[in-house]
Amino acid sequence: MKKRFILPILSLIFLACETKTTNVALDLPTTFETSNGTETPTYEEVIDFYLKLAKEFPEINIQTIGKTDSDRPLHLVTYNNDRDFNFSKINKEKTVLFINNGIHPGESDGIDATMLLYRDLASGKLSPPKNTVLVTIPIYNVGGALNRNSTSRANQNGPKSYGFRGNALNYDLNRDFIKSDTKNARTFAHIFHLVKPDVFIDNHVSNGADYQYTLTHLFTQHNKLGGKLGPYLHERFMPALVDSLASDNWDITPYVNVFNKPPEVGFGQFMDHPRYSTGYTTLWNTLGMMVETHMLKPYKTRVEGTYALMTKMLALSEMEGAKIKELKSKSNAAFLGKDHYPIQWVIDSTKTTTIDFKGFQADTVTSGVTGFERLKFDREKPITKEVTYYDYYKAADSIEIPEAYIIKKQWKEVIDLLSANAIKFSVVEKDTVKNVESYTIESFETRNRPYEGHYLHYNTKVLATIENISFEAGDVLVPTQQEGIRYLLETLEPEAVDSFFNWNFFDTILQQKEGFSPYVFEDTALLMLQNDSVLRQEFDFKKQNDIAFSENWYAQLDWLFKKSELYEKAHNRYPVYRVLKK
Repeated sequence: MKKRFILPILSLIFLACETKTTNVALDLPTTFETSNGTETPTYEEVIDFYLKLAKEFPEINIQTIGKTDSDRPLHLVTYNNDRDFNFSKINKEKTVLFINNGIHPGESDGIDATMLLYRDLASGKLSPPKNTVLVTIPIYNVGGALNRNSTSRANQNGPKSYGFRGNALNYDLNRDFIKSDTKNARTFAHIFHLVKPDVFIDNHVSNGADYQYTLTHLFTQHNKLGGKLGPYLHERFMPALVDSLASDNWDITPYVNVFNKPPEVGFGQFMDHPRYSTGYTTLWNTLGMMVETHMLKPYKTRVEGTYALMTKMLALSEMEGAKIKELKSKSNAAFLGKDHYPIQWVIDSTKTTTIDFKGFQADTVTSGVTGFERLKFDREKPITKEVTYYDYYKAADSIEIPEAYIIKKQWKEVIDLLSANAIKFSVVEKDTVKNVESYTIESFETRNRPYEGHYLHYNTKVLATIENISFEAGDVLVPTQQEGIRYLLETLEPEAVDSFFNWNFFDTILQQKEGFSPYVFEDTALLMLQNDSVLRQEFDFKKQNDIAFSENWYAQLDWLFKKSELYEKAHNRYPVYRVLKK
């Protein structure tokens, strides 16, 4: 279905302020401007630019926060027309729009566009927002920005030189938000919970197919966002942005999530799990969007498009801020009242959106390099075609939300991450026994290649049992009834895609520490079968119905060993326990 909304377009446009003139644009030109749109500044030049802006204009504040893996801090730059930079006050009175730049420093469009935006707001070229505060991390991946080159973006049309995708430890920071292996990610969490944004933008440059658009949007998946905000984002906020850009002759389309095939065959919305920036910010019901400019368009055009998009987002935040805050509050409350939470999602092909997609004619030709067929786009043949866009998802699995989790105190890395993400918990004061739900890891698969420093698990399944468990003083009790409920469920439920279990935080429980010698255990196994007729029937049934088992003597002994009291209870026992609702 095609959707049209629309807030009054003219009211979404910031107008130039005629009553205030300044020579700041001349006194503080950016590298992008002085190079006629062909270059982007170095890390040092970016920070120096914001320092000069803050010195010139009291509406701008710059501060250093935390550390990154480069051993340099992150910078947070705030624009507030009221000249107040106390976020505990700002959050109550104004909408906060948070822009993250340089997560992949080779994708520098947002770095330049945001510099222009801040200067133009401060100088009066753009009318200042009255109800919205703008915050930005000028360059998030500091280490990558310092690793400057002109070759690593093989398919990108400018700028002349730029930073590298990996950070100082070669992590892709847009896969690190939930696991937080890097100092960058932990500092980002601190900043995020300090500013508590209502709207979040992460600026990127895309790869994939060729098409006419300079701009594509990758909003957080609306079904996953859920609550009151999901429908609002999909039916009101996103269409308003699209139409507002169109009024200034900037076409935008959903992120073209295809590779090695023409977009006209149809494509699905990208699912932003919590490893990604917008998937992470969504856990606190923040409206998140990645901007993906098209890598093959000229750099000057891409930066100008990013600038136009951010002015529209700022105007939309200004107009809709009160509504966004209201729905965010309602969504927070709604999740606290739920009994179940979805942890797996699949595309719902029964619901689709049709978009008029502006592409280029694509043909399959014989490669002059490999001799195999290859995809080739003809830019001399633009086309507009109705394309099916699969932008609806449905829950494939869900869990019952517990009243609380109890985490054994030894798992300090996990507990530290809870603290870093403003999760509230208490400490068990004395040794005690509680009736809880306990998980045993029943099965999982593991990637056979490293991924961002991990061998990621997937298709994890657990076996749940209710039992009395002994806890020690110092173990941690984490109630789910708090703002971070979604963060807790996504990280502590092993079957969730980006759970701490799947990211290998608990891998030591998967290794059996004590075993058996077959020539000794043979006699014990025989006694077990002789003394337990039920066990004997189960054993015989498995031998008769599992050929691989019946032909493997060691597997048979191992199966019996794990049925015995000799088998260690800690093996595959997940050390996070669920206190069920009464």
